Amino acid sequence: MSKSPSRTPRRLATTAAVAGLAAFGLIAPSTASATGIDGYGASVQHAAVSSLAADAHITAADATAQLRAQQAATDTVHAVTGALGQRAAGGYLDAKGTPTVNVLDTAAADQARAAGAVPKLVRHSSAQLADTQHALQALPAVTHTAIGLDEQTNRIVVTVADAAKGPALDRLLAATQGFGERVVVERVTGEMHTAIYNGEAITGGGTRCSVGFNTNKGGQNYIVDAGHCTRAVSQWNVGPSVNASFPGNDYGLIRNTNSTGPGAVSLYNGSTQRITSAATATVGERICKSGSTTRLTCGSVSRLNVTVNYQEGSVSQLIQTSASVNPGDSGGCLFDGAKGLGITSGMGGGSSYFQPVGEALSAYGVSLNS
Repeated sequence: MSKSPSRTPRRLATTAAVAGLAAFGLIAPSTASATGIDGYGASVQHAAVSSLAADAHITAADATAQLRAQQAATDTVHAVTGALGQRAAGGYLDAKGTPTVNVLDTAAADQARAAGAVPKLVRHSSAQLADTQHALQALPAVTHTAIGLDEQTNRIVVTVADAAKGPALDRLLAATQGFGERVVVERVTGEMHTAIYNGEAITGGGTRCSVGFNTNKGGQNYIVDAGHCTRAVSQWNVGPSVNASFPGNDYGLIRNTNSTGPGAVSLYNGSTQRITSAATATVGERICKSGSTTRLTCGSVSRLNVTVNYQEGSVSQLIQTSASVNPGDSGGCLFDGAKGLGITSGMGGGSSYFQPVGEALSAYGVSLNS
């Protein structure tokens, strides 16, 4: 099943991969203390608070307070944008975690303000930006580029890595000029590639990925993982790959035949983060990810509905974040406290990209393990 480029967004491991220890039932889920942030395990809370404090140049106490308020803030963004419909052009959390909604008229601004959000008057509707993005993505794909919606600036951003070359790139850049201020071109170093290692030995193959989310269906345990991992390897140390959707999407399914698969993410320090639900990411949301190479890293969601043009093909509707990712992290978990958000897909230009997990759960009809 391929994604529609204009639709609004909603690994496998060796025995030492992302949720590898949790997958084998060797670590019990951790719980937050009475003074902690709801849904956050102690290790994740420490990492998330430290990351936010450093990024925003605020105290740990202020960072903790902002993260405590984050769930209510994201709920407000989704509720207000839903109520406003076409009079809203997306929403996000600002640097202080304040729910902010892009609006097209003063009446919508008043309604957003009354509902607890900060309104921001913008020029471009969601439909206009979606049409713009669709038109750019209809051109021949240019490897090492990405096209995504930046709700904070109310623009489509075309990200071009150093490795992007050739006549197709020239055509893409020329096309961006026809859309005026709706589109901005961002230049980044390096290249765009999936976060996978070739040549690293695991049972049954020569690829190392990271365990994604433990799920079940009809009494059978499965692992939802990156599609570029399950396409590359048919047999993992925990069981066989049974499906791969890549490119287009980047999710796959592994039948977990030799482990218990608890609903928790390994943090590589003897503790885990419990995952109790799947949710939709929000721009500005503070997040963390776990992977077998970089382990636990944190950052924020920068863009949604991003199409990344890897050498293997294009993947659309990805979540873009600032959390550090490196090869071997593919398939690992993106989360906000106990909420699962995405599956590690790739990286480029200092950003990381994730397949929304909810789409994968729905495609395979599986449920998160508790």
